[in-house]
Amino acid sequence: MHDNQLTIEPETVRELIDDQFPEWRELRVQAVTSQGTVNAIFRLGDALAARFPLQPADAEATRRTLVREADAARELSGRTRFRTPEPIALGDPGRGYPLPWSVQTWIPGEIATPDTPAHSAAYARDLADFIRDVRAVDTRGRTFRGSGRGGDLKAHEPWMDTCFDKSTNVLAPADLARLRRIWAELRQLPRNGGPRERDARDTMTHGDLIPGNVLVAQDRLAGVLDVGGFGPADPALDLVSAWHLLESGPRLQFREDLACDDLEWQRGKAWALQQAIGAAWYYHVTNPAMSRMGLTTLKRILADDDPAV
Repeated sequence: MHDNQLTIEPETVRELIDDQFPEWRELRVQAVTSQGTVNAIFRLGDALAARFPLQPADAEATRRTLVREADAARELSGRTRFRTPEPIALGDPGRGYPLPWSVQTWIPGEIATPDTPAHSAAYARDLADFIRDVRAVDTRGRTFRGSGRGGDLKAHEPWMDTCFDKSTNVLAPADLARLRRIWAELRQLPRNGGPRERDARDTMTHGDLIPGNVLVAQDRLAGVLDVGGFGPADPALDLVSAWHLLESGPRLQFREDLACDDLEWQRGKAWALQQAIGAAWYYHVTNPAMSRMGLTTLKRILADDDPAV
């Protein structure tokens, strides 16, 4: 999926575990098929999961990132009724793998897809409950400081230009033209609309509510993964889940439960568009599931923009 992507085999994971955590030598190591683009995942026994960054990087910088992610996961743990991974340990570079890596609790459930359970109103209410719980966590004065999604929509204009140019092999010309127009309108949206609108100060957000990070059971939300990005951002950011995970009826239920005004709702659509169009073309060959998520989200955005639908 990435240039110079690292490869790690179960045998290497076994050696790293045995060397660094001998208390887990009896635990079975099993590779996990994942839609993820950042880490290779291996299950350790029944209760743990090891995560290995896929992209080459400086080892100390990677360690700092893993420590920040563990702190974020620890801060979110227990703050919502839905299960989230808890940090357990950090591993060191070792035989066959050049970077630090992490171990966390394993959360049971089935990975959601863009289509399942997208028609469930109960699932939509669960997602709204999760976001409300996340937003209720005190920012303690923190604000968004990153360069990714969650700050200024206009800052993503160069990337969006690249995405539109690269999407000719995955989108019809008419759809691409409409998406360009939609983005041109959405990118101008302010963070708040004046004294009558809810003040859009940063709230705590999950930051990446896509199908691969959502666990389901019996058409309900069972847990949420990849919580290392938990932090302050535009409160509309987690509304990407409305477009990545829900069809139109449940999406309206989700909006009603969160009492989203028009500005917040449209900003959520903007963040979903920014994420989806990149996923659609970038992973078209290397991660078809991620590309399909992007294409499904774009289809929903186009349908929402069509007055005939």
